[in-house]
Amino acid sequence: MQMDRRTLLGAGAAAAGAMALSQASPARAAMGGPRTFVLVHGAWHGGWCWDLVAPRLRARGFQVFTPTCTGLGERSHLISKDITLDTFGLDVGNMIEAEELTDVVLVAHSFGGSVASILAERMPRRIRQLVYLDALIVEPGKSPFDSIPPDLVAARRKAAADTSGGVSLPNPEPWAFGVPDGPAADWVRRRMTPHPISTYESTLNIKGPIGNNLPRAYIHCTQPSYAALEASRAWVKSQRGWSWLDLPTGHDAMVVDPEALTRMLVTLAV
Repeated sequence: MQMDRRTLLGAGAAAAGAMALSQASPARAAMGGPRTFVLVHGAWHGGWCWDLVAPRLRARGFQVFTPTCTGLGERSHLISKDITLDTFGLDVGNMIEAEELTDVVLVAHSFGGSVASILAERMPRRIRQLVYLDALIVEPGKSPFDSIPPDLVAARRKAAADTSGGVSLPNPEPWAFGVPDGPAADWVRRRMTPHPISTYESTLNIKGPIGNNLPRAYIHCTQPSYAALEASRAWVKSQRGWSWLDLPTGHDAMVVDPEALTRMLVTLAV
């Protein structure tokens, strides 16, 4: 399988200082230009996981950014026990600031859902639409480990202790994300990196509500449905103001059926 790789543009470089509430850039607003997608990856992944979706969006006239969060992907050398959900929020938020992006369609896959929630509160004027792609929903003041089944939490803590002294979660097999055996699974297996467990233990520091009343949609990847997210999906269905879409792919939709996902994202960006 051929993958079109782009160079990441300053994703999360030197994530220092507090992220201020952002105002839209007058210069960029005056220039106009294509609508922008910022695609946020999930656990064990990096910006690389969007390699089949990003060029499809660009071919349709969109600007696309695929940042990698600290400690993962090409930034795996930075992994530590000090990485939190706020670190991930700074990684992506600082990139949006540095690139002076506005009118952003922010797509957050899986674990990346908390990044979308953080940025919705901290820079709402830069975001046009939130898309939670088969994403974990973490409520304000809670941690990702509070949001998944206790038996899964125990298994992940043990795996981290056994493989890294409690620093990181070892890579699962691609089939866990609905990626069938074959070239795509081999590619995902080569590219995944251990995930900092501290991000699962840290709390989501927002006041709420999740999504900050911005336009927001949840995409449920249904074939197969990722069991660890059952509580997150039930929470979304209990709320008002969310759009709901079903996508007949496995959890890693961007790998399993990038064309179908691209079409769905374009409809949400209109």
